[in-house]
Amino acid sequence: MTYIFLAILCSVLVSVLLKLARRQQVDVGQAIAWNYVATSLLTAWIFHPSMEILHGPGVPWVGLIGLCVLLPAIFLALATSVRHAGIVRSDAAQRLSLLISLLAAFLLFGEAINATKFAGIVLGLVALCCMVWRGGADNAGDSKQAWLWPVVVLAGFAAIDILFKHVAQAGTPFAVSLQAMFALALVVSFAIQLWRRARGQMRFSLRSALGGLLLGLANFGNIVFYVRAHQALPQQPALVFSSMNLGVVALGALVGTLVFREKLSRLNLAGVALAVVAIALATRA
Repeated sequence: MTYIFLAILCSVLVSVLLKLARRQQVDVGQAIAWNYVATSLLTAWIFHPSMEILHGPGVPWVGLIGLCVLLPAIFLALATSVRHAGIVRSDAAQRLSLLISLLAAFLLFGEAINATKFAGIVLGLVALCCMVWRGGADNAGDSKQAWLWPVVVLAGFAAIDILFKHVAQAGTPFAVSLQAMFALALVVSFAIQLWRRARGQMRFSLRSALGGLLLGLANFGNIVFYVRAHQALPQQPALVFSSMNLGVVALGALVGTLVFREKLSRLNLAGVALAVVAIALATRA
């Protein structure tokens, strides 16, 4: 359970760092690009993936390329969601994306779905509606932003999970696919930053680079501790999956409301509570 706790802590820390970025004059686009420098190097150091497999047949390049585009794009969406809707709703929306992934697994990958999981999916959609209802963001000058970005986060993370399933079905080892998508995302992210630099929209800064490396450390920690938790509890994947998602929603809610004083309506709070129930139902063994 120590690994699960550390994974939860790192996941919420990512949102906290994104929340603090503007206050610390860190350019989020640059930080996300440098984040992939950290995750790429750490993946190579910790997992030692053998990349020769990418030269063989059957490599799911469509999925890997899709991931390398989606990962930085959804990271930016998460940063925008944290800014406009707050940590509580952004983290809950991110974790509710697993419900869309379950539905996709049933419709696209032929996996079985029972009444309990289906009830979790339906309840999760109700929870999302409650969470994104207008008002409640800590700086919601524009209520449209406060509900739009959590929805984008949910859809984006669900799409990422579906692409992960596609890559996994192709038989590509986890460490290899992780290294490939981080390296490709690094190229895409820095290409975007160079384009911004050419248009005079930003300048590279040491502060943003250091912030990005710290962000990458938290991002990678989330992944590696989650993987280690599954390795430590190989016979209890449902326990790991549910504990991780429920823990992130609960800790995100505590941090958002107690530390950052995010304002949520009663309906928003009810949505967060429903999200916890929905995740519990959907991840039952």
